Amino acid sequence: MTPELALKHIWTLAGCDPVALHSVALSGADPELPSVYRVGTLASATVAATGLAAAEYWRLRSGRRQQVSVQMRRALAAFRSERYLRIDGGPPPALRDPVTGFYETRDGRWIQLHTNFPHHLQGVLELLGCDNGRAAVAAAIRGWDGAALDSALADAGLCAALIRTPDEWAALEQARAIAGLSLFEIERIGDAAPEPPCVAGRHAATGSASIVDRPLAGVRVLDLSRIIAGPVAGRALAHHGADVLMINGPHLPNIAPLVIDNGRGKRSALLDLRDAAGRDTLRTLARDADVFLQAYRPGALAARGFGPGDLARVRPGIVYVSVCAYGHSGPWAQRRGFDSLVQSASGIAWHERAAAGGEEPRHLPCQALDHASGYLAAFGAMVALARRAREGGSWHVKVSLAQTGRWLQSFGLLENGQQAADPSLDEVRDCVASVQSEFGSVLAVQPAEQLELTPAFYALPPVRVGAHDAKWL
Repeated sequence: MTPELALKHIWTLAGCDPVALHSVALSGADPELPSVYRVGTLASATVAATGLAAAEYWRLRSGRRQQVSVQMRRALAAFRSERYLRIDGGPPPALRDPVTGFYETRDGRWIQLHTNFPHHLQGVLELLGCDNGRAAVAAAIRGWDGAALDSALADAGLCAALIRTPDEWAALEQARAIAGLSLFEIERIGDAAPEPPCVAGRHAATGSASIVDRPLAGVRVLDLSRIIAGPVAGRALAHHGADVLMINGPHLPNIAPLVIDNGRGKRSALLDLRDAAGRDTLRTLARDADVFLQAYRPGALAARGFGPGDLARVRPGIVYVSVCAYGHSGPWAQRRGFDSLVQSASGIAWHERAAAGGEEPRHLPCQALDHASGYLAAFGAMVALARRAREGGSWHVKVSLAQTGRWLQSFGLLENGQQAADPSLDEVRDCVASVQSEFGSVLAVQPAEQLELTPAFYALPPVRVGAHDAKWL
């Protein structure tokens, strides 16, 4: 699979104009990171699809086409944006809890724990009946068989994954449910009048006249997501000019470096959806929104009155975007998951270990499923906005890390992929830039897609969670 063929697959699956593909230039070839998987192809294709969708939405307003170009090395830098983040010249706050990682079980299997949220860590320690710390956790896990521990952790609503071979994963009912789905879904869920792209009036996030002509100028996005995949989608919409308002719950945990990295270009507000006032405020915001992006587990927001059908009634013409871990249907749809856990469960970590010849499982050299799913979600949102402009309607875009992972696995393996170099920050200096913020001087990766006439950029620096009022400018 080449980046060009992967991009064509995304573009064709979405029913987009094939002529637009002539406006894209891709460069670079795998492997550009140490992996047996074609991570660069995944990065180039999803980033290019997002850039091209932005260019096509801008064409609806301007009548003009523009060239879009993506270098694989830049796309991969974007896929590792949290790795290259620096604050005041030094490292950002810690990304992972020390207990997160791989552990060997009594029967010789391996399991991965994900304990980056304090309540997940506490739940694991209580289930295992041990003290905090890797040594104590490892000793406790050696008293469990792998499959039994995997089930016990899942039943407790905790975050873990047994390391499975690709064949073991394929035999599971959840894998069969994923196999019956396409890479992403864009479906019409209601009727509404066509809404052409904003030509003037509502401005982008800063209100500056100099950025009114950006592709998504005037598009309002509610971003109800945390960590990587959903926030990357909102960040991509922001760097093409959307007014993105992040909504967090005051009781929900976050991870500091990801708030900084993925908060660029956005405003941030707090709403507690557990009480009526918070729900009323969100409903009011949704009435004036164009995109409602959420990464809660399937059904969680619907239980609060914010499912796709609910929003289509509140705001006819809404583009509702759902991002989840293991898919929107099947027995694992409600299972908590993160990129690395999906890699572990689906055979990716097993393949990387087999290629390396080591004993401990091994992940991809970046959170590729998170970032690719985020770009696919942003792509789907822009495709749906373009459909709304032409034919009207409310739309639902669905993306999952497991579907993205299955697509990556379909690309085939690189025999000597792990021998590729692992680029340091110094080797991607041309891909990063600094901005002053309330956190200090933030050095971070810039948008990888290069648009000839409407360059992607962040109009706002990152801010702390809840820095703004919950209202539109």
